[in-house]
Amino acid sequence: MMNSRERVLSALDYRNPDKIPIDFGGHRSSGISAMAYARVKRALGITSGDIYVYDMMQQLAIIEEPVLTALEVDTVELGRAFWHEERFWKEWTLPDGTPCKIPAAANLEKRGEEWLLLAPDGTPVGVQKPGCDFFEQILYPLAGSDFEHTDFSDVDTASAHSMRAAAPVPGSHLKLDEEGLAELSEGAKRLRASTSRAIQASFGGKMIEGPQALYGMENYLLYSALYPEQIIRLSEKLCDGYCRSINKWLPAVAPYIDIMGFGDDLGTNNGPMISPDKYRLYYKPYHARMWQLVKELAPHVRILLHCCGGIEPLLEDLIDAGLDAVNPVQISARGMQLDALKKKYGGRITFWGGGCDTQTILPQGSPDQVRAHVRSQLEIMKGEGGFVFQQVHNIIGRVPVENILAMFETVSRYR
Repeated sequence: MMNSRERVLSALDYRNPDKIPIDFGGHRSSGISAMAYARVKRALGITSGDIYVYDMMQQLAIIEEPVLTALEVDTVELGRAFWHEERFWKEWTLPDGTPCKIPAAANLEKRGEEWLLLAPDGTPVGVQKPGCDFFEQILYPLAGSDFEHTDFSDVDTASAHSMRAAAPVPGSHLKLDEEGLAELSEGAKRLRASTSRAIQASFGGKMIEGPQALYGMENYLLYSALYPEQIIRLSEKLCDGYCRSINKWLPAVAPYIDIMGFGDDLGTNNGPMISPDKYRLYYKPYHARMWQLVKELAPHVRILLHCCGGIEPLLEDLIDAGLDAVNPVQISARGMQLDALKKKYGGRITFWGGGCDTQTILPQGSPDQVRAHVRSQLEIMKGEGGFVFQQVHNIIGRVPVENILAMFETVSRYR
């Protein structure tokens, strides 16, 4: 009988584990809305603890130990090692009226019926409108800049006004100085000693999503067609900064983590957001540089990229750049069906996701439909490793609890 860490690592090594490993909340795209999480706890009869919202933008819950155990989850995120004291939290109320706790550093203000998420200087950067279960970005700090002629000296300052920077998550408060790195290392060490689950550390390293958050997606994609040399200059600047951070950050946590998570959505429902040629020109060299640096500093750490959409035409290049696993495997998108992916790429990359469709089946199907769908996905991926079960992206707030439990029960009982 393997423990959770052994089970996940076996899957990543394309060895058949004793059972299919389960990720739930191991990173910020495999979690659950705090509203849905409250219903899961009630359904499981778990009355201890509170509802902690660790990702204010998506309003995702920290999944507590009793829930991880009940659902036989094999992963945890490094961030849970931090903000374990009550001083890091404050009271709030979720859109459905559920009381919760949110990061004390989150700067929120209610204006009329809307909640605003504010940057440290008070600038509104996100809004949660009535009836919405999460915050939407409303400020793109460089949207009006002259991209064609800029030297990108304003990028670092502008990043402080991105919505992600204004929504702190556990661990993000630590600076990459001697004191912060020591606290980071100690927290990672403490978490490692407390669990046999595989630990993922979310880094980011967003080569395409980072600029989109600054310039706006429409603007940035237009610039990628009009100003290729500028896009390359910006990619070089971002990669330089990310590599400097990796050189400081990774040695502090490397002995205590198993997976390092990056994020860059490159796809849409209908295929890649950019052509393979543009990926090779604008992003592949920089993904490869970062991922190679990780492998040099921590050869045992596996690299997971969160990348939504129909990205099959890019998978060969992502593998060549050094990627070990891809998430969330959006099976509803063009070219992302698990059977075809396994046939073409099996044994060369781990599919971390694709276990249950979250676009239609999980929110709209019956429990029996969920069970049948999950079993069919498991049947495709059984037997050869290279698969970690995860529903496709986070479980949103209004998903029926019966469907959520049906999904996890099906995986836990599958042999």
